[in-house]
Amino acid sequence: MMSTLHTGGTMRITMRRFTVGVSRGALRNVALVFGVLGISASMLPIDAQALPLFARQTGQNCVACHAGGQFPELTPYGRAFKLTGYTIGDRVAVPLSVMGYASYTKVSDTSKSDNPAADFAKNGKPVIGGGSVFAGGKITDNIGAFIQWTYDNYAAQGVNGEWHGHSSMDNVDIRYADRFISPKRDLIFGVSLNNNPSVSDPWNTASAWMQYVPGAGVPANQFNDAATPYPGNSSGGNVAGLTAYMYLNKLLYAELGEYRTANGVFSPFSMGSDNVGTTHLQGSNNPYWRLALTHEWGPHNIMVGTSGNIAHIYDDPTDTSDPNSVSKILSTGLDAQYQYILDPHTITAQLAYMRQRTNYSANTVAGNAGAGSPLGFVAADGVTPLADPNNSDTTNTFRAKLSYVYQAKYGGSLAYFNLTGSTNTANQTSGYDPTTGLITSDPNGLLGATALSTRVNGNLSGNPATRGFTYEAFWMPVQYARVGVQYTAYSKYNGATDNYDGLGRNASDNNTLFFYVWGAY
Repeated sequence: MMSTLHTGGTMRITMRRFTVGVSRGALRNVALVFGVLGISASMLPIDAQALPLFARQTGQNCVACHAGGQFPELTPYGRAFKLTGYTIGDRVAVPLSVMGYASYTKVSDTSKSDNPAADFAKNGKPVIGGGSVFAGGKITDNIGAFIQWTYDNYAAQGVNGEWHGHSSMDNVDIRYADRFISPKRDLIFGVSLNNNPSVSDPWNTASAWMQYVPGAGVPANQFNDAATPYPGNSSGGNVAGLTAYMYLNKLLYAELGEYRTANGVFSPFSMGSDNVGTTHLQGSNNPYWRLALTHEWGPHNIMVGTSGNIAHIYDDPTDTSDPNSVSKILSTGLDAQYQYILDPHTITAQLAYMRQRTNYSANTVAGNAGAGSPLGFVAADGVTPLADPNNSDTTNTFRAKLSYVYQAKYGGSLAYFNLTGSTNTANQTSGYDPTTGLITSDPNGLLGATALSTRVNGNLSGNPATRGFTYEAFWMPVQYARVGVQYTAYSKYNGATDNYDGLGRNASDNNTLFFYVWGAY
């Protein structure tokens, strides 16, 4: 349960059994963020000619492509626009759009930390997080693109506490597509050159799209909804791939492709990421596949599907010369989506499940033999060594979300997340020190402890299990601006409900209130 302030002038907000305390100072900060948006929104025109890139190209209102106006959740028309290569409509003179966001975060309990100012930096303070520049749209009648370049105003922090911004390539999807329609056949086919398996997917249950509320990279945001478990593909982003797809009679969708390291001629796909931060894949034998069945009737549409990805990833991105340093990760997923779209109501229900199995490299397996805890922890008796790290691990991520939007203006959502997986001493970042027999994070503590535990994000169990809900309410004063609040509540974190780091931190201490302001033009 989120802690409550008891000082004078405190306002209490109750969400079911959760109580949030917000001081007057915090309210002033939130009011500042929302005030900036209100002024900005009132100054923006709302006719179709002043919408972001794709709306200007098609001449359509945002709700034509996005369910209830929620970017990036697509309607059937929006999916057709994407699948036909972003080519519907006329080319625009300046094929650019911009997006910016600001936020305010309040973590329930920041006291169980050696250094709260660092572990929860910017907690309770409004931040101008950053934004994105989008380019693309129609290039020819059959070629189009969607390219996103993102800037984080709080990407890194210097030794003196100063923050540094950083920009990098986010999403890239360049397509060739065509469509053939006859009395008995409606076939869309194409190819996509992209930098993230599933970024080409037209449904929001895809790994690349299910999380989309932006947030700055400040430590205060480490427990908000964007940081909760989401189904993900093996290779992640900043890679390079070519996929071919088809969509037949609005019934069957299929996509197949392969991925490789985004270097050489493909280096723009990982631009902004250094060599260490870039995923290095072995060869180009890293397949991705997607299969889905869909149906539309009246205001309803439904999809059920499956997807997967195999990635062969080098342990050390700076050394790709050793074939024994390659780990193999297999991701297989199931997902479903239902939409009801009939003015003034929009309802979307999403389910996504991803099973990911990691077989560690031959070098890692050899190093695991007789290694015990990599950080030197022992059993609670202070003597018995822990088990060797696993040679393979499996995680299972399930996510469900239900959202409702009224008049493309007022909305809310409820999301449930649940991550389970194998227990591995390699994941154990807290434990008993062999010198003191204690769990400690103090390097200057009694008897010279050598196996130090991690606070806040520590894991005493070695198990990744994390579970909880995110409640959200939002308002769109105009069709390309959004004001929202999320409350993320944890019932389990890092394998436990209580004392998950061995130093007294409970899962509910991570409950987070998150206000955001988000706009595009």
